Amino acid sequence: MEPEHYREIVGRFASGVAIVTCEGPDGPAGLTTNAVTSLSLDPLLLLVCFDNTSRTLSAVRASGRFAVNVLREGQEDLAAVFASKRIAQEKFESVTHTVAHGVPVLDDALAWLACDLRELLPGGDHTIGIGAVTHGAMHADGRPLVWFGGAFRGLERP
Repeated sequence: MEPEHYREIVGRFASGVAIVTCEGPDGPAGLTTNAVTSLSLDPLLLLVCFDNTSRTLSAVRASGRFAVNVLREGQEDLAAVFASKRIAQEKFESVTHTVAHGVPVLDDALAWLACDLRELLPGGDHTIGIGAVTHGAMHADGRPLVWFGGAFRGLERP
């Protein structure tokens, strides 16, 4: 199967959109991803996939901690900024955040989870990060930002 065809098929699986953040050696770092999933309830584990060339992966390796900030409808521009190759400082200029439990937490995220890095595993052109969840909160009411068919979407109202 050609990679483009695979990507098109996998794009039919709707997923949430999140920004993974950490406090790296040079300050806060972050990236947009839809490759996040709950892995275990006992112990509490979360899985995140990082592109092998990501600067945020290097920062997570160095810090040993990361946060997953769940985005809400209307935060498409923020998702695009953190998906870009801009330097970390420029990315964080576009959003207010606080440091909670050693990780940057985006002020207007729908929810967030802080994790201690447990393991990094090879996964082709990505690295699979497993984090032990230590803290989390729901910041605000709202509806999640969704990625489907190669585009950001919202949820239809029932």
